[in-house]
Amino acid sequence: MKTTITTIATAFIMMTSFCSYAAEKVNPLKDLNSVNIIRTYLEAATAGSIAFNKFLFSEDFEYQNTANNLRYNKKTYTNFLKTNKGLKFNCETTYEMLDECGKACVAKAIMKFDNFTRVDYITLNHSQDGWKVSKVVTTYP
Repeated sequence: MKTTITTIATAFIMMTSFCSYAAEKVNPLKDLNSVNIIRTYLEAATAGSIAFNKFLFSEDFEYQNTANNLRYNKKTYTNFLKTNKGLKFNCETTYEMLDECGKACVAKAIMKFDNFTRVDYITLNHSQDGWKVSKVVTTYP
């Protein structure tokens, strides 16, 4: 009897652990349009919000800063954003959609600080997982 209960308990634990591994995380950004993805990116970049970074950037994401010609991949850039979680830029932020055609979109975000202006050119691609930020090029005109 004790062996039977132990066997049933073991089987139950194994089944629940297998189910937890099979659970897929739902992408909360999947059904958003390109404008809302740009807004989500700006929340991450200027307001320190990291809640959706896992879903926001494509796997082949690249960030480029033209001031120092450095490039970063998704892992490095999201780690940077995570390190600066909660940090809010003291700037006025605006954006405009430059072009959207089919499964591609390009937007321009302008962040006006007291002493300088930062401009991000943001490229989005649409896939089965919805719109994703695939590239950001930052300039300081």
